[in-house]
Amino acid sequence: MTWSSLDAWIVAAGVLSAVACALPGNFLVLRRMSMMGDAISHAVLPGLAAGFLLTGSRAGWAMFAGAAVVGLLTALLTEWIHRLGKVEESAAMGVVFTTLFAIGLIAIVRAADQVDLDPGCVLYGAIELTPLHKVPIGAFEVPRVVLRIGAVVLLNLAAICLFYKELKLAAFDPELATAVGISSRRMHYGLMALVAVTTVACFESVGSILVIAMLVVPPATAYLLTDRLGTMLWLSALIAAGSAVLGHVGAVTLPGKIGFPGASTSTSGMMAVAVGTLFLCALIASPRHGILARLWRRARIDVTILSEDLLGLLYRLDERGTAHAASAPALLRDAMGVGFAARHLALWSLRRAGHIARDQGTHHITAAGKLAAQNLVRAHRLWESYLHKHLDLRDAHAHATAERLEHVTDALLQAQLAERTDQPERDPQGRTIPPAIL
Repeated sequence: MTWSSLDAWIVAAGVLSAVACALPGNFLVLRRMSMMGDAISHAVLPGLAAGFLLTGSRAGWAMFAGAAVVGLLTALLTEWIHRLGKVEESAAMGVVFTTLFAIGLIAIVRAADQVDLDPGCVLYGAIELTPLHKVPIGAFEVPRVVLRIGAVVLLNLAAICLFYKELKLAAFDPELATAVGISSRRMHYGLMALVAVTTVACFESVGSILVIAMLVVPPATAYLLTDRLGTMLWLSALIAAGSAVLGHVGAVTLPGKIGFPGASTSTSGMMAVAVGTLFLCALIASPRHGILARLWRRARIDVTILSEDLLGLLYRLDERGTAHAASAPALLRDAMGVGFAARHLALWSLRRAGHIARDQGTHHITAAGKLAAQNLVRAHRLWESYLHKHLDLRDAHAHATAERLEHVTDALLQAQLAERTDQPERDPQGRTIPPAIL
């Protein structure tokens, strides 16, 4: 696509709106108040109506100030109902914003019905019209929306830099913040003021969909990628800005690629789709919290447990003097009761660790493997002794429980179990408990 000055200003407005929303959105996500932006964006209608009634015009700062005041009032009323009425916070939020939204609709219909309330503008704004309303700045002309949202970005940056420590402590531990002299309530109301101003400033140009999306999704995406707040802040801003650029490119080019040449779609909507796609990628591929990482960790744990179970089985067979015959592949398969792939992955893991070796089609335990297996079997039989003595569990019940606990029992816990069971030499079934490995 060929970029024009119109495209550049649209992207600039989108980037600034996204970054302005993402910065305070990090603290909303950490405080589990992600939908406060949704509540404020719906509740500002009474302020818009009041501003119009005072000025008789849709332009100017009166409507902005009225909407910002009502946005802050939304946060105040929500907190008041939550604290004094003992109402769950999300329920209090729903009560406040639906009530204020209804009051705003009545006020506009009755007293200011000439105000344009096109549902499309409310949902996805009019960011494509951003370049049409410019103000002169020296020798240049800059869209009014860009200047306004740019000022909000600077305001949010300044507030976060000045009160970073206070906001961080109030977000993670409000009680500790209060104990060290930081008013968590003031921090809460200050954050709500930032959210209200940001929501109102961006609402006209990008609509409620993008405002809500950018308040929540970039911080949530960054939260999946890092555990440090400082990194989360700049990463969420980068994700928000990138999604704004990708959204505009997608809005212009995607319709043509799917069979609608010359057409375009909503830029704000595509920006929301873009940031949602980035979140999905992080959810799948995040190194620590992603779905693939969790599946990989779970698979490693499963293989570890299966390998230890196999090692314990070979040790017990060796105890009975039937290791060579019973460790043939077919008999191992029957004894373990798992599929081909899992069984061979466990065998490979043990061979790689040097705990077993293969000789003439059978597997036998090595010296290093015998030590590891001895430690595992000792934990198992100590648990059976403990469960039998203190919980009166018998046979199969004790065995099944011990089979799970043996994998998470270290030397210290083994010593405590031995002490609690009077240093037994045999388990309840009469089998020898291996000595502790020094």
